[in-house]
Amino acid sequence: MFRTTARSGTRLTRRLVQLYVGLALYGASAAALVRAGLGLEPWGVLHQGLTELTGISIGVVSIIVGAVVLLLWIPLRQRPGLGTVSNVFVVGLAMDGTLALLPEAHGLAARVPLMLAGVLFNGVATGLYITARFGPGPRDGLMTGLNRVTGRSIRLVRTAIEVAVVVTGFLLGGSLGIGTVLYALAIGPLAQVFLRVFAVPSPAEDHGAVAAPTPERAILPQ
Repeated sequence: MFRTTARSGTRLTRRLVQLYVGLALYGASAAALVRAGLGLEPWGVLHQGLTELTGISIGVVSIIVGAVVLLLWIPLRQRPGLGTVSNVFVVGLAMDGTLALLPEAHGLAARVPLMLAGVLFNGVATGLYITARFGPGPRDGLMTGLNRVTGRSIRLVRTAIEVAVVVTGFLLGGSLGIGTVLYALAIGPLAQVFLRVFAVPSPAEDHGAVAAPTPERAILPQ
């Protein structure tokens, strides 16, 4: 009994560490893409466009957008977990913090490696926080909720959301470029690799302690 409890406590600690390291790394990797200036991930394009429109920092915009998306869960009857709420705040704060420390990149010799690092570490971050199993991010939950309510495929719902987000962000002044294309092509395979690397065993005693895990097919970059 004591041994089982100890294992359960160790597992919970590992999951919490993975959650918050993953979310912080997600924000830092998104900041690296901003500094690279070669194109952002779809939601990043929207966040940057709104930053251009409002003058608010991109991290704060990310928090506001995440909160608004979370409100859309209500009619979809989605249930947030600790990871969902943490996602809203930690990613935006980590992004602004990294941007404050990371200098501007000048020239392709600096910008291209920064872009590649941003995409790679975003994949690592996705694997970390998803396998922590504390609930999906707000944007992931929007996609899975729309999939359940409309009956449309995950692929179709994901594509529709990302196209709408990218077009809106670009029209507002967001950065669209080779980094956006590379992210779209690479993030799926990278996420799948790191989901396996960071997978945490889920024994029966852990069931019901947190929000239901997100299926691998439902993963959507933030």
